[in-house]
Amino acid sequence: MAGVPLRRREGFRALLWLSPWLVGFGVFFAYPLLATVYFSFFNYDLFSLKFNGLANYRYFMQDERAWLSIRNTAWLVVVMVPAQVLFALGVAQLVTKLKSGVGFFRTLFYLPSLVPVTAGTVAFVFLLNPATGPVNRILSLVGISGPDWFGDKDWSKPGLTLLAMWSVGNIMVIFLAALLDVPRHLYEAAAIDGAGAWRQFRSITLPTIRPVLMFSAVTGVIYTLQYFTQAMIASRVAAGVTDAPGTSFVPGYPEMSTLTLPQWLFQTGFRDYAMGYACVLALVLFAASMAFTLILLRQFRGFEEVAE
Repeated sequence: MAGVPLRRREGFRALLWLSPWLVGFGVFFAYPLLATVYFSFFNYDLFSLKFNGLANYRYFMQDERAWLSIRNTAWLVVVMVPAQVLFALGVAQLVTKLKSGVGFFRTLFYLPSLVPVTAGTVAFVFLLNPATGPVNRILSLVGISGPDWFGDKDWSKPGLTLLAMWSVGNIMVIFLAALLDVPRHLYEAAAIDGAGAWRQFRSITLPTIRPVLMFSAVTGVIYTLQYFTQAMIASRVAAGVTDAPGTSFVPGYPEMSTLTLPQWLFQTGFRDYAMGYACVLALVLFAASMAFTLILLRQFRGFEEVAE
């Protein structure tokens, strides 16, 4: 190494330190992505591989269920993610205003996020059961006729949104830490200048916690684009489908209203064994994740420039 230039040695040293990340990036991201692109041009059923050019892409353009799943997923991104973020921020803001019992309420709101996804979803479907669930019974006491939450196509996605809002404990704790980190003297100075609660929240709180808002929005969008387990379990429980031998279930009950793109990808690839077409759906999901993330990052960067 004595004859190697200093700059080259520093480059070797940098590559050595980066090698774990580079290996992980290549094995778990670059190779699967390239393989997905490769298999998307083939008719692949896990046993045989036959080149079919752009046939899978042409079929995607005509696949009504694929486009329906995209619309359902887009609805969840546009409605569910803002509802989760706003609800978690509101709960965190309320907890910071409490004079006593902060630890109790913080734990109370965080506990639902510790419940396993399967158990929590099953329990929530039974809570919203139109016949025996306590939610509709409570609504009937005040003269409101509760809907058939997971049996009506118009209410199934709002029901999933309520489920998502119920389990915002992780986001709430992050917001709570960010709110407690806002300097108190800024609020005191604003109060002396006559600023009300809303003005303080808009001019002090939101600019200070903007990085946390961006993190919550971006991770929420990525998670919702991969929304699978809750929708699958809720539709199966609501439809009364069991895992008995010989039974089959197409996700999306009722009337394909809860069919998301990851569910249709799973159905296509692992139930119908159309792996080539499933790769096309995976690429669409990847492109949507990248597009939504870039749009959010650009929007938050624009807000920061305006604030400066």
